[in-house]
Parts: sequence; C-alpha cells; structure tokens
Amino acid sequence: RPCMEGLAMAERFCDMIQKKKDGKILSEEEIKEMISDYCEEKIPDYQMAAMLMAICFQGMTDEELATMTLAMTNSGNRVDLSSIQGVKVDKHSTGGVGDKTTLIIGPIVAAAGVPVAKMSGRGLGFTGGTIDKLESIPGFCTEISVEQFSSQVNEIGICVAGQSGELAPADKKLYALRDVTATVESIPLIAASVMSKKIAAGSDKILLDVTTGSGAFIKDIDGAKELAEKMVAIGTHNGKETVALITDMDEPLGLAIGNNLEVKEAIEALHGRGPNDLMEVCYALAGNMIFLAGEGKYTYEEALQMAADKVKDGSAWEKFCYMVKSQGGELSYVENPETFKKAKISEEVTAPVSGYLKHMVTAEIGVAAGMLGAGRATKDSRIDNSAGIILKKKPGDKVEKGEVIATLFAETKEQTNAAKEHFLANCEFGEKPPVKRPLILGRITKDTSNLYGNEV
Repeated sequence: RPCMEGLAMAERFCDMIQKKKDGKILSEEEIKEMISDYCEEKIPDYQMAAMLMAICFQGMTDEELATMTLAMTNSGNRVDLSSIQGVKVDKHSTGGVGDKTTLIIGPIVAAAGVPVAKMSGRGLGFTGGTIDKLESIPGFCTEISVEQFSSQVNEIGICVAGQSGELAPADKKLYALRDVTATVESIPLIAASVMSKKIAAGSDKILLDVTTGSGAFIKDIDGAKELAEKMVAIGTHNGKETVALITDMDEPLGLAIGNNLEVKEAIEALHGRGPNDLMEVCYALAGNMIFLAGEGKYTYEEALQMAADKVKDGSAWEKFCYMVKSQGGELSYVENPETFKKAKISEEVTAPVSGYLKHMVTAEIGVAAGMLGAGRATKDSRIDNSAGIILKKKPGDKVEKGEVIATLFAETKEQTNAAKEHFLANCEFGEKPPVKRPLILGRITKDTSNLYGNEV
C-alpha cells in the first residue's frame, strides 16, 4: 500500500508539472503541498527539478510567488523580534564585489535611532560575505542566541549576527537542487529564495539592494528591475513594506576587495573618508532605511541628510565601536587598523598601455581576489583574511603605461602571479574614457518603478 500511495502522489505531482509547463497557474493548496512534500522527501529530486525548469520557462504570477515564498518561510523557524523596541528595517543585497555596505550603513542607521537587527551570511564564489568580514576582526563573535541578539539591539541599537540554519530550510534544499539543474538564474526562484529568509528574519520592513552589471548576479537592468518588482510584490503581499534600490555593480564598489581590507575601508567610510562611489551608495541605502522606519516623520530628502549627518558628527563610528566591543571584537584593531594581519606577499599590477581604463569584468576581478585566498570556492574552503586587492585605478581613470592600477595581497608568489594574469585579462583599456552610468539606477516601491539616467 505505501508503494501505491507513493505512486499516486508521483502521478499527482506529474500533473502539477504538466500544468505549470503549459503556463497555467498553480493553486495555493498545490504550492503549499509541493513545498511541504518536497521538504518531507515525498517528492523526488528528479520531479522537483522538472518543476523548477517549468517555472524557469513559464514564470509565476505575483500571487503564486507570494504563496511559494510564504510556504518556504513556514518550513522552518521565524525569528521573533517583538522584544526589540522600535521599527525594525532589514536590508538585503543581491551581492557584488567590494560590497561592504552593511558594515557602514548599520552603524549609520543605528545612530539615527533605528534598531538594526541584522542577520547576514558568508561569502561563496566571487561575492564576499558580511559575516566573513566582521570575523576578520579578532575576537568578533557572530554566533549568538536570539536572546542575546535582541538584548544587544535594545542596549546599543545594533547587532549583526550569522543566519540561523533553521531559517527557511526549504530554500536551502531547493537551492542545492537549483545549483545542479541550471535553474539558479530564474528570477522568480531568486525572489522566493531571498524573501523567504527575509520574512523569516522577523523585521517590520525590508530594504533591498538589487545590484546589476558585470559584478552582479543579474547583469542587465531589465532583469534587475524585474527581480526588484517581484521581491517588492512578495514583501507587500506578506504585510512587509518593501522598497528596492537598483544599484550599479558594473565595477567593484569602493577600492578594497577582501575581508580585513574591506573592514579597513569601512572604517575610513565611517570617518567620512571613504571612496565617493561607496559613500554615495551607503548614504542612499541608509537614508532609505531611516525613511522607512520614520513612517512619515520626515521626508525622503531629510532621511538622506540624516544619514550623512551621522557620519559627520561621529555618532555612526561610535555605534560601530559599540557593536565591535559588545560582540567580543578587539577594539584596538578598529581603532588602529594598521594592526590587522598583513599578507606575506604583495604584488603591483601595472597598466600595459597608456590611455584609459575602460572596463573591468567585475565578477572576474572577484574571482582574482578568490585566487589570492580572499574567497571560498566551497563552504569548507579556508579564507585568508589579509588576502585581496586594493584598486589604484577604476574604470574611467586615465592611466600611463607602467602605472600601478592595483596591488594584490596573498600568502604566496604563486597566488599573486596567477591572480595578476587573471586580473589583467579582465581589464579593458582604450583611448577614450567610457560613459559612466549612475550608481543608483532606480527605486522600486509597491506603487512606483522609477529608473534613473539616460543609460537605463
């Protein structure tokens, strides 16, 4: 009889696959059953792979997607942040190279009186993880209980901790399957993956940083806009006010790539001395978080100004120090960044010709940083916190033949030699400077989808 029941279930799910393959809409009950049965291993991988491929080709309506996301959210625990006072605004970035924004905007927003209860992940591939960066500060602890997490936010206004393995376990199971079935790039599936964890994380409102360009997961602006709209629709459908910024990741953000190198740059930014592109993006993200938390108390422009003011008056830096101390980090390192571990080998990359640095294949620049030891190829890979790249020139800059455009840091000469070759192979030089596009390419809310600039 169990065999007969299993056969009947397989046949029912086969009918659902056919339904989605034909472009029809799955019911709420069908979607909930699909997620729960897959988590309970009642649906085999080969059938779920077929469903994922059907979704890839046919897409999902906003209602289907919201139902699927909620089912994935409910597959595990939800974080209860009700004991934290104030309006909690979560922020999520779809990733990139040199993206250390959480280290900067968290303290800015906390200094503005908005509680920052942030759960972040580790890096995999060419994108860096916030948790890896924070753990490059000696002693900094990211594995803390929900009780400690809430207590710290109430006490000092900010805590950044590692994600619980119990948040949206359906997403973990589905992602592993997507990874081996060429369905990772499906926009509906990306949206459900991101938002299932964000909803489970317990904040009141959500700000999304949807990156686009050669260093982002979504390379084109139209895809980024579609993803942003899907995620905003999911958040709205699940009672979470959600706003998305579309930001440029066609070149690395800032000048530092690599864990303690990025922490040092974040420290400079919190003193108001960060690279212009990094500061612009951070102020935009922090301002949006402050605006969402304000619930009409101030205008969007006033919220952006508040973000800049918290850096200028030193209160954001003070919050960062409180966070480091509260989570066991050695304050002497952030107060004197030169004490961070330094790489054994440094190697300069020079321009092969005179002219302009026209373009970088930014994802491949991230790969070069990984070759130096700054990233991980698998979850078990060891990271060298001192490894990475400091850019001396960025796209649009004029260069002379033999001029230093970047410095590479690693443990061995073999690493720097290989990374140097890869770095240069992914830089394009020309006689004329490239046309620069805006850093903030658009802002998406439940009511508006605004793109900025002639280039988009």
